[in-house]
Amino acid sequence: MNEYDEICLEYFLKHQLQLFDEKVVRNPEEAEEFLEDCMAVICGNIREVREYFEEEGADIAQMSDEDLEDASEVFALPDGRYLVVEA
Repeated sequence: MNEYDEICLEYFLKHQLQLFDEKVVRNPEEAEEFLEDCMAVICGNIREVREYFEEEGADIAQMSDEDLEDASEVFALPDGRYLVVEA
């Protein structure tokens, strides 16, 4: 199970409109609950993001790392990790 630290929670809280048309959470507690419910994944680097999508059966073979980083469900955290939220 993923451990959503303060960096993940705050970043998702501030950037949730990247994935959604309207805000779905209002505070870090709601963000944590939402991420747990979505089973969001924390990846250490873009290679792990690619591996995650491949394991999930996503057709990403033609996508560059930059394309993956630009995907709406991929949040590039300020510390170099990635948060993948599939809603």
